[in-house]
Amino acid sequence: MLPGVPIVLSGPSGGGKTSVCDELVRRRTDVSFSVSATTRAPRPAEVDGRHYRFVDRERFESMADEGELLEWAEVHGELYGTPSAQLESVRQGRMLLLDIDVQGARDVRRRVPEAVLVFLLPPSAESMLARLRHRGSEDEEAMRRRMRTALAELDAVGEFDYAVVNEDLEATVDAVEAILEAERRAVTRLGAGLVGRADALAAALRGALE
Repeated sequence: MLPGVPIVLSGPSGGGKTSVCDELVRRRTDVSFSVSATTRAPRPAEVDGRHYRFVDRERFESMADEGELLEWAEVHGELYGTPSAQLESVRQGRMLLLDIDVQGARDVRRRVPEAVLVFLLPPSAESMLARLRHRGSEDEEAMRRRMRTALAELDAVGEFDYAVVNEDLEATVDAVEAILEAERRAVTRLGAGLVGRADALAAALRGALE
């Protein structure tokens, strides 16, 4: 069995991370989506347990205090975090997909050095602004806060392992899938199983040469 891979999709708001995650989960049965916990209220069409785990601030703070969160942060007055228990799917050989912000990606890298960090970029400033304005669930000031946050996040692109421009959804998902497949077959991930297989092949060759 190939090893599991935790893969972080991050980048500025308006980069299309949610759409990419949804399509990857739809395409592949070996991908698990990491459902973050948050104290913010659900947006229209969001489902508890599927898009987020919606909890109150007291419960969230308890999870943080008890070490139940892989990473967490306060963003625009609301708390967001990744439950550590979700890494169990990686130990079972699955690919765990995390849709988190840049600071969260940094925290995951510190806690899980083998995680793969992918920075997702919108194809243009115009498209990014259009996606932000299309949300419709936020007022003007909230949108401006997201823009200021996006400015800081764009500066972090050099900290990531890969960058993908999300100009076309299908092509973007193809690119992320290629990253996943390459990482699952990296020698550093295959470890003892790869060494054992190579040793067995070498022994067979030595026997044939005798």
